[in-house]
Order: sequence, then C-alpha cells, then structure tokens
Amino acid sequence: MEAMPSHHLCSGLGPIALPSRPVREVETQFLRTGRSFALTEGKEITDLTIAYETYGTLNEARDNAVLLFHAFSGSQHAAGINRQVPGLAVEWSESLQIGWWDDFIGPGKALDTDKLFVVCANMLGGCYGTTGPSSFVPSGEEPHDTPQRRYGSEFPWINARDVVRSQAMLLDELGIDSLRAVVGPSLGGIMALTFALEYPGRARAIVPIATSHVANSEQIALNFHQQQAIVLDPHFCNGDYYGGSGPSNGLVLARQIAQMTFVDQSTLIERAGSQMTNPSNHPSYRMFYPVESYLRNNAAKFVNRFDANSYLVMLGLWQGAKFLDMYQAPSFADLFARCRESRFTVVGIEPDCCFPTSQQADLHQALREGGVDSDLVVVTSRKGHDSFLVEPGLYERVLRESLA
Repeated sequence: MEAMPSHHLCSGLGPIALPSRPVREVETQFLRTGRSFALTEGKEITDLTIAYETYGTLNEARDNAVLLFHAFSGSQHAAGINRQVPGLAVEWSESLQIGWWDDFIGPGKALDTDKLFVVCANMLGGCYGTTGPSSFVPSGEEPHDTPQRRYGSEFPWINARDVVRSQAMLLDELGIDSLRAVVGPSLGGIMALTFALEYPGRARAIVPIATSHVANSEQIALNFHQQQAIVLDPHFCNGDYYGGSGPSNGLVLARQIAQMTFVDQSTLIERAGSQMTNPSNHPSYRMFYPVESYLRNNAAKFVNRFDANSYLVMLGLWQGAKFLDMYQAPSFADLFARCRESRFTVVGIEPDCCFPTSQQADLHQALREGGVDSDLVVVTSRKGHDSFLVEPGLYERVLRESLA
C-alpha cells in the first residue's frame, strides 16, 4: 500500500458509498473488577466497574483489536442497536439506542468487523455504566443497613491517565496485549494521545480525530463557562442532587454553550431553520431568531440522558490534559519521542469551531519533531465538528489506510 503524504487534504474526495448492512442487536457488558483501582493523584476507587461493548472477532493471534474512545458525551455503545443498559441514573433514550459510530463499524465498513475486533468502553467518570459520580457507593464502604447512595460530591478527581489505565485493565482482562490501533474523536482523541504516552508501543497505529494536545484560550474559557453554568445552578447542591430535581437549567445552558462549537457558524442559522418552537415570552426578553429556540430545544433533549456531574468530569478531563505537566516533560518533542514505535494519523476537519485545524497541524508538527512517523489528514465538511459523527464516507479511506 502506498503511504499517505504527511499532509493530505481529503477535500477533493467525495463521500464513499458504504454497503447497506443489517443492524444487529447488542448488549453492554460489564467488567466488575472486585478490587481497588489506584488513581494517579493518590486516591482510589473500590470495586471498579467498566461498561463496554465489542464488535467483530478477536483473531487467534490476538493482534487485530482496535480500542475506540468515545467523544465527550458518548458511551460504550458504538455500533448496532442496544435497547437498554440496566442500572443507569440517566435515561437511555431512543437517540442512544443506535450506536454513535454505527455507520463506521461493521462488516465492510471503515472499521471492518470482518477483519477487526473493536472495543469501546464508557470512560471512567461517565454515566453509562462505568463507575462515575452517579454510581452507587460500594456497600463495603457504608455502615450496615445504610441505604445505598450515589457518589455525588465524593467522587474523586480523575485525569486522562486514569481513564486510559482503566481501559488498559479491560484489555488485559480480554487477553489483548497489543492493539492494531487506538482511535478517538474529540475528547476521545485526547484519550488516544494519552494511551500512546502511557503505553508506548502497545498500539501500532494512533488515530486522533478533531482533537489537540494543548487547549487554547477559547476552549479553556468556554469549558469554564460550562462548568460555572452547572455549579451555579441552585439545584446543583455541591453535586449531591440525586433524588432531587438536579441542576437541569445549568446543564441546558452548558450544552447550549458547547453547541456553538459543534457546527460551522456559517451553517448554524441554516440548520436552525425558519421556525421558532416554544418561544420564550419572559417579560425582560423574547426570542427573536429561530437559532435561539434551536439551541435551547436541542440542549433540553440532552438533560435527561446525561448526568451533570459526569459532564463536569468530562470537562475536567479536557481542561486537565496538560501533557507536559502530566508527564513532567520539558517539551513536546521530548514527550512524543516515547511514541516512536507507533504510527500516527492526525485527522482534522475544516472548518471546525471546536478543535480548529491549526491545532491538528501543531500536533502533527510536534510529533514529527519527536521523531514520530506522523501523517496529517484534513477533511472538508460544512457540518463542522459534528462531521466525524455523521459522514463516514469522508473518513473511510483514512481509517482503512491507517489500520492496514
């Protein structure tokens, strides 16, 4: 196979028609470790549980596995139809029942399950079955006959290294020593980079999509605005809101702020359409544009399916991914030098208001300065950051070539 150039623009490639395949029913599996999991900052989680799904078959050599990290509000359910995940504090809504990368994973698709074994787990701190703030505190930590309670404010601080170490534990349990690739979009891309740093050489290929190794000032500010929207909601109760109404207004506002970066600004008004639904008639302000109700209504749908504390954890994973501090490295060239055994394909989306392509270019350059075999691929899409979720044809070629 001819190698891709170090800077390859996919804007000229039209979407590739994907074969139509029947969607299969899947179920979430749970790894219940039954033991303590030590965190990088000194605390621990007792009786760690990891929710995960797998697709395809692990070959006899056990070398065809791909670890897939989900994005900010994603889950372990990446492909097929999963009608229910038991024991959640949030609603497993209809929008979650079809895998978030279903168009990408399956026989003949970009992640071809005729050849690959794909593993996707809910991140540590999430709300879809892996231990997180909405999980019940293990009974061994409570006095006898005490009613079960959720972690809430007692959930310990975690960082990206804890997330990838927990998923490496899952791989160990599955008997997977080496990976064909680690793939992750958006926040999942930060986890893919962390995995490469934490376990040099364990994966042959690393494919971070629409992400960055350094948060810029706008990302830091917008993430902080989202955090403030949640914690300043009077129903947040310092994170101990379970059993009550919870910070739904704060979570709606946080999601509205985030939505501004998901699509290209030039298409946001177009996507909102021309109709306002449920316009606000508050005495001091009324809605004037359909985009206002579009942002509010989309965010309102999010509240029942995601936990506000987990939202804060995800924000913390992003804000706290200060790689030079995490690994006490003097420069990114020195830091990434440890990743020379893996081949990187850094993928960007033009335009992307959430992770601009300048960040992927900087990441690619830092990898090259560290002596890492790295390619940079930029796809063009009017869907902006959301493109990685809905346009498999733009990514099939780069994924196939990266994993070959």
